[in-house]
Amino acid sequence: MPRAFVVVMDSVGIGGAADAGKFFNGDLPDLGANTLAHIAQACAAGRAEQGRSGRLQLPNLDRLGLGAAMRLASSVPFPGFSAEPQGRWGCAKEASPGKDTPSGHWELAGLVVPWDWHYFPDTAPSFPADLTARVAALAGTEGVLGNCHASGTVIINELGERHLQTGWPICYTSADSVFQIAAHEEAFGLDRLLTLCEAIAPELHAMKVGRVIARPFIGNSEEGFSRTTNRRDYAIAPPAPVLTNWVQDAGRKVHAIGKIGDIFTMSGIDTLKKGSDARLMEHLFDAVEEAEDGSLTFANFVEFDSLYGHTRDIAGYARALEWFDSELGRLLPRLRPGDMLLLTADHGNDPSWPGSDHTREQVPVLIAGLDAGPIGQVKFVDVAASVAAHLNVPAQGAGKSFL
Repeated sequence: MPRAFVVVMDSVGIGGAADAGKFFNGDLPDLGANTLAHIAQACAAGRAEQGRSGRLQLPNLDRLGLGAAMRLASSVPFPGFSAEPQGRWGCAKEASPGKDTPSGHWELAGLVVPWDWHYFPDTAPSFPADLTARVAALAGTEGVLGNCHASGTVIINELGERHLQTGWPICYTSADSVFQIAAHEEAFGLDRLLTLCEAIAPELHAMKVGRVIARPFIGNSEEGFSRTTNRRDYAIAPPAPVLTNWVQDAGRKVHAIGKIGDIFTMSGIDTLKKGSDARLMEHLFDAVEEAEDGSLTFANFVEFDSLYGHTRDIAGYARALEWFDSELGRLLPRLRPGDMLLLTADHGNDPSWPGSDHTREQVPVLIAGLDAGPIGQVKFVDVAASVAAHLNVPAQGAGKSFL
């Protein structure tokens, strides 16, 4: 019985979204944003030499069709990518009115977001007074810090010491539909932070804010502050069955790796493995070795986005891509006959772009384990329909299989 592995390379967009001009980073529209192309161009020009050197080297992804998918999506030059695709390849466009994690993943799982998300204004303060008062009351503090749009890595360095002095949680948002709470993992307490986020999440969900995100960090003002891997997302539950439900309802096992469990509130998921991307890769190798016949393994590798996209670190993003490609080269020979490994992304996060937010882009769809050939430009929801077709389970969404 065939197995399916869906791997989301978080934020690895390839440009070419026709509606990119309707989405913004600050005052600048996303028109022209292209995460992979701009990283490749920077590497070829010698502008991404920290911890690596030369052109972006992604031979395994290229052999699966990454360069071909890039040319299809945006016709942007992609230095160093010219392999004849040995996988099934194409690009996908999103329909939902967002460029964030829930929108992208829900659509990839077969569900177009049926509402407009709530976004907080890029003002100071960003949040209604009754909301921050409620957070403070739940936290047992006299107030909150932040209350603005911010980069998570920047705001903990700006407000980390004051947080340690006052004990007040740091609340911030972005261009996405999110409410993020950062707190020191030791001084404030990880369990206390998670309890706070879980308690406030229903009120944010009622406002159609997509996620409340717990952002624990460690450190001090002398040595600096850094986020830990104990992030937790409290997302709105999908309002209709998605791919994980379809597979589970057919009596098959569904395994989640990374933040997939948070994104889908564990709906339709049997097991969950978390950790750093390096640890998640170990879990993916284990799944390829051990997952049951007929099962779905759904994985997300978040550090492209969280560590390098939002911080606009081109060299770091390039290093992460090259590490992932190297690991992929070791993983592909371990697939069993009949397995399908589908690689895609949920949105873009162009590290060459102004601002610090996601960028509206098309994403690659690269498939190992099937006959080589183009699938053309498809919809996000077609990914779910195609995975269901491969597993021979009924699809309930609006997508059409490209297999």
